[in-house]
Amino acid sequence: MPGKLGPTPVEIELNAVIVAVRDNEPCILIDPAMALPSGPFETGHRTLEQGLRDWAEAKGGQRLGYVEQLYTFADKDRTTGHSRMVSIGYLALLRAAVLSADAVWSPWYHHLPWEDYRDDVPRITSKIIFPGLSEWKNASADPLVRRTRSQRVEIAFPKDKRLWNEELVLQRYELLWEAGLVAEAQPKKETAALGLPMAHDHRRILATAIARLRAKIKYRPVVFELMSDTFTLLQLQNTVEALAGLRLHKQNFRRLVNAQGLVEETGAYAAVTAGRPAKLFAFRRKVLMERAVAGTKLSRTS
Repeated sequence: MPGKLGPTPVEIELNAVIVAVRDNEPCILIDPAMALPSGPFETGHRTLEQGLRDWAEAKGGQRLGYVEQLYTFADKDRTTGHSRMVSIGYLALLRAAVLSADAVWSPWYHHLPWEDYRDDVPRITSKIIFPGLSEWKNASADPLVRRTRSQRVEIAFPKDKRLWNEELVLQRYELLWEAGLVAEAQPKKETAALGLPMAHDHRRILATAIARLRAKIKYRPVVFELMSDTFTLLQLQNTVEALAGLRLHKQNFRRLVNAQGLVEETGAYAAVTAGRPAKLFAFRRKVLMERAVAGTKLSRTS
C-alpha cells in the first residue's frame, strides 16, 4: 500500500553487569561514557552467552567466570537512529578486578546510594527521596492515584528500616524514575544528585542485576564466585554484607555457614599485624554435586 511504513529494523546487543568486590565495595565495570560494557550479538556466536564471553575477553581482557542471563530490555523508546535496540542483559561475577585501558571500576553504590543500609538509613533518603516522593504522590488530583502511589512508596521506602526489603532494587529505581527524581527521567532538567547517572537505561539494568544477585545469594553459593581461593569468615561476611547492603548478625551468619557445609578449613591462617590470626577457609565446590543448597534468610543485626 502506498505510504505504508516498512518494519522497523531491530538490532540486538549484549549488555553485561560485570561485578567484582574490591575493599568491601561491590564494583561494576563501566566505560568512560558511564555505560555498561556492551557489544553486538553476531551470527557467528554459537550462543548468546558465548557471544558475551567472546567480546568481553576481546574488548578488555575480561575472562568471565559465573554468568547468567538477566532480562531482555526492549522498550519501544530504545531506538538508535532508525533501528529499535533490543538489549539482552547479563550478570557476570569476577574473582578479581582487572583494570583495562578503556574501562574503569565504579562502586555500584555511587550509582544507587539509597541501597546501602550497612551503616544506617542513607542520609540521601531523608534529605531528598522522602520529600521528593511525598511531593510526587500528592501531585495527582485523583484520590485513587494518590493512594496507589502512597502504597508503592511505603513498600519501597518504608519509614521503619526493619521493613526494608533489600531485593526491591528495581522497584525503587523505577519509582524514582517515575517521580522524576533521577537524571535519566528528565535529562534536560536539573535534578537532585541522586547518584551518578548512567548512559541510556543502564542504571535500570544495574538495578535489575543487583536485585537478582541479592536474591541469589540466599539460596545459591554464588558469593564464592567473588571470593579468593582462600578467605576468612570475616571476609566472607563482609562480602555478603556489601552485596546485600545490610549488616548481618555475626554469630548467626557463622552458624549458617557451618550448618550448610559450604566451606572447609585449609589449616592455614591469614597474615595479621596484630591480634589473633584468623583461620583461612576454602569453598567446598563438591558440595554443588552433593546436594542443592537450602533456602536461607539473611540474619541482620537490626
